[in-house]
Amino acid sequence: MFLQRTLRKRVVVEGIGLHTGEPATLTFCPAPPDTGIYIVRKDMPGSPAISTRAEFVTATTNATTLGGESFSVSTVEHCLSALTAFRIDNLFIELSGPEIPIVDGSAKPFVDAILEAGMAEQEIPRKYVFIDEPVYVGNEEKYAYVKPYNGLRVTCTIEFPHPKIGHQTIDIDINEHTYTRKICSARTFGFIKDVEMLQSKGLIRGGSLDNAIVLDNQDILNPEGLRFADEFVRHKVLDALGDLVMLGRPMLGHLVLYKAGHDVMNTLVHKVLSSPESYRLIELGTEIPDTTAKGRHLWAFN
Repeated sequence: MFLQRTLRKRVVVEGIGLHTGEPATLTFCPAPPDTGIYIVRKDMPGSPAISTRAEFVTATTNATTLGGESFSVSTVEHCLSALTAFRIDNLFIELSGPEIPIVDGSAKPFVDAILEAGMAEQEIPRKYVFIDEPVYVGNEEKYAYVKPYNGLRVTCTIEFPHPKIGHQTIDIDINEHTYTRKICSARTFGFIKDVEMLQSKGLIRGGSLDNAIVLDNQDILNPEGLRFADEFVRHKVLDALGDLVMLGRPMLGHLVLYKAGHDVMNTLVHKVLSSPESYRLIELGTEIPDTTAKGRHLWAFN
């Protein structure tokens, strides 16, 4: 919890791109301390790389896309979500194409890869974005905010006018154990009418019942059903954790979401970064005041 982390060895995740339908190979590679997380396009001349930071987010429709001067990488959120939960600070993500493989539509394949590689602590303390003052974005229809909290907590609410979804809420403290048991295997989802429209535009060519929950007007089309009764809201938490990577450092705070997607999360991250009075960079072990005025030490997280 105190020191930065990378992986012990290289590990590969293979699949197809959600939008292109083409084969996609991802390799997690250890990186030195204070590197951060970079995605490297190994299929392009010179292997250009891009940092997973807010200033490089170029699109948030249906997925989060990072873009450089001559290339982009889309559908990054599931992969990055796993890195958030496991506090991986430094990593090169080598990629063979323009999309992170969708695999089964959840973050579990990336968690399995992290566990297979093993984690290695590095001899440099980790700095956290500790939220001091609430930051809010949105409107009454959809919003997101963060407020002080001595940990990483997410409260998420969704509402869909569909008999299999409806109103769902989850409130969860995030660590590698709760994430592995309750969040990482929740799959992305979509409605058949939207799938047909997107496919007519040449998108989600790789989408199928193998990598998404698909719903018609009344029911779920996947023969195996759901992995959780509230799998839909759990996946929204998964997505939001992936978008938090764009802060550039792990966050300590309570994230509250109401019908918030990638667009709202991207706006929130930018607002936090542009509001220096709302946070400070700390290392665990630093004494800080808490909202109850009793005082705490961050070493309590260990």
